[in-house]
Amino acid sequence: MEEDDDVRINVHPLTNNPSAVWSSIWHMQKVIPIHLESPSDAVTPNKVRFVCMSDTHALTHNLNFKVPYGDVLLHAGDFTSFGRDEEIKTFNRWLGTLPHKYKIVIAGNHEISFDPNCENIMQIFNPTTRSANSAESHLVTCLNIIKKPFARFTERHTATSNASQYLTNCIYLEDSPVVVYGIKIYGSPWQPEFGKWAFNLPRGKPLLSKWNKIPDDTDILITHGPPLGHGDLVRNGDHVGCVELLSTVQQRVRPKYHVFGHIHEGYGVTSDEYTIFINASTCDINYIPKNYPMVFDMDLPPGVQK
Repeated sequence: MEEDDDVRINVHPLTNNPSAVWSSIWHMQKVIPIHLESPSDAVTPNKVRFVCMSDTHALTHNLNFKVPYGDVLLHAGDFTSFGRDEEIKTFNRWLGTLPHKYKIVIAGNHEISFDPNCENIMQIFNPTTRSANSAESHLVTCLNIIKKPFARFTERHTATSNASQYLTNCIYLEDSPVVVYGIKIYGSPWQPEFGKWAFNLPRGKPLLSKWNKIPDDTDILITHGPPLGHGDLVRNGDHVGCVELLSTVQQRVRPKYHVFGHIHEGYGVTSDEYTIFINASTCDINYIPKNYPMVFDMDLPPGVQK
């Protein structure tokens, strides 16, 4: 293991090959599948109900279910297809129709207008530099899928640091915490490099520098991408989760819940007997928004009332 002088977590020497890392550590890991049934009864006064979603990709109008009621909605990113202003505004209007008292949202790799480092990606939306067909071809290559419905590419876009200004119906977290009902929630949009999209960083030290910002006393962690070994298995059989995120969760932060998305085919819930890991991807591998939200209740901390 390579010691990183600035952190308390080591960078694994095989961090760039997460499947190899998993092969070397799986026998020491517990990955317990959990069937998380949505509570059928009303939430009690001494509990807080959380509703988890992710990767809705501007398709909330096509949901084949009603979002269950809860006290807090958690959305783990990719609420747009390409971070277009109208997509953000539409998502914000949808949030405004939901009854949850708190809606907490982070960005994902598709929110390219939220990441000022994505100017090069934004150029594909500029009709003076690329045609619609070439832009579509570029995105197919990046995403390595065929069936994704593509948005129009005629709108000139510029990556700005204030795209989140349109999210007026939620609490937007970007490497930051919030406390609701006495429960500390931390949100971060980063994930290992994938097609040069938003909030991408190389594996190892660059990503670890982001995970080092997560407070030790976090109760619920929201990241866009998964940790290694939990909800990170893609259809070719590879693990693609972040090695250092798993180490941070298990060795330092130890949150009660870790909510994420990004890997659509990883939808589901697992546990290592301490943290419950929730891949809440709403869209499946074919970008059909069919996966039901994950719901769980947490006890109110002592002395806290709703």
